[in-house]
Amino acid sequence: MRLTRNTVSQFLIACLATLMLVVTVSTLQALGLLTPDGHTAMAVGILGTGVLTIVDWAKRLEPDGGVTTDIVEMLSVTNEILIDMLWLQGNLATGHRTTLRTALPTVYVRLLNQGVTPSKSTTVQVDEATAKFEAWSEVDKALADMEGDTNAFRFSEALAFIEAMNQSMSTSLFYGNGSTTIGAFTGLSPRYAAISGATNKQNVLNAQGAASVNSSIWLILWGRNTFHGIFPRGTQAGLQHHDHGEETAETSATLGGTRLRVYRDQFVWDAGVCLRDWRYCVRIANIDTTNLIAESQAANIIKYMIKAIHKIPSFGLGRASFYMNRTVFEMLDIQRFEAVQTGGQLHYSEVDGVMTPMFRGIPIRRSDALLNTEATIS
Repeated sequence: MRLTRNTVSQFLIACLATLMLVVTVSTLQALGLLTPDGHTAMAVGILGTGVLTIVDWAKRLEPDGGVTTDIVEMLSVTNEILIDMLWLQGNLATGHRTTLRTALPTVYVRLLNQGVTPSKSTTVQVDEATAKFEAWSEVDKALADMEGDTNAFRFSEALAFIEAMNQSMSTSLFYGNGSTTIGAFTGLSPRYAAISGATNKQNVLNAQGAASVNSSIWLILWGRNTFHGIFPRGTQAGLQHHDHGEETAETSATLGGTRLRVYRDQFVWDAGVCLRDWRYCVRIANIDTTNLIAESQAANIIKYMIKAIHKIPSFGLGRASFYMNRTVFEMLDIQRFEAVQTGGQLHYSEVDGVMTPMFRGIPIRRSDALLNTEATIS
């Protein structure tokens, strides 16, 4: 079946919407999805200022399921963390300024006719920066037209760019470092980089690995007052796609430069993270992956996951999930199978319509962004 431009455009919008895209009015009108008087020609979800996940966004577009829901499931295969991630609009053009409470006021017990000394809490302001992820696709017009179905060819290329942006965001979420990379936002690992000496050291567990063959497990409680994603004030949330259509690519504006007619697409995603309270993220670090694979002196993953759970002050402030890569999850499954005393700890339950591995009621997500080559932290 040949894909029409309108069919491809509508399907691409649904695909991008799973990454929290807010499509502009002019784009919708150009694609025939919005009438000139502003009425929608199809069901289109509008992102508010509240906290939404990608799954919530997909359900707003298609409450009864369909193309959008299918794309959510496809993207979650390699990047399940984006299914849980909550998003808020920042209050700065470059990110978000948040106020953290550093000390509580003093409370006294007094006698009758005896006064108390006034006290107050103390706070500090922290600016969280966002990063601009951007990529351009240029396809030779002659090559695309040669395929017989130009729109289908361009659509297949667009999906590859969407997945690349998806993976870049995930990698930055765990390993991004604004202090060492200009323009990047700071992810989780640089914030939880020490098991001694740091303020948040109690939330970094040491699995006793050595060298640079380690991985980490993360327990994150997503919430407005704990940890969440951000996008700059006045911008659109999520991945944005701009179809520039057929254009001329030039290596130089002079007569000596080359010219090539291409189909050009632009992909942009402004995103970052905000850590409101470090107590609601726990890192199990220094997990030696070579020992896991060899099943020799492997870390007791279940024991460390139990310890991580008890580091979270309260699970009532958001939604919790464990994150690990496939190597670590494989060993976790084997350890659960072999250790009789832990029988029943790991099971599967339905989360957002998908059967998901659970540990003590907390979903376990697999993320390919988590490496097996982390250096030992101390």
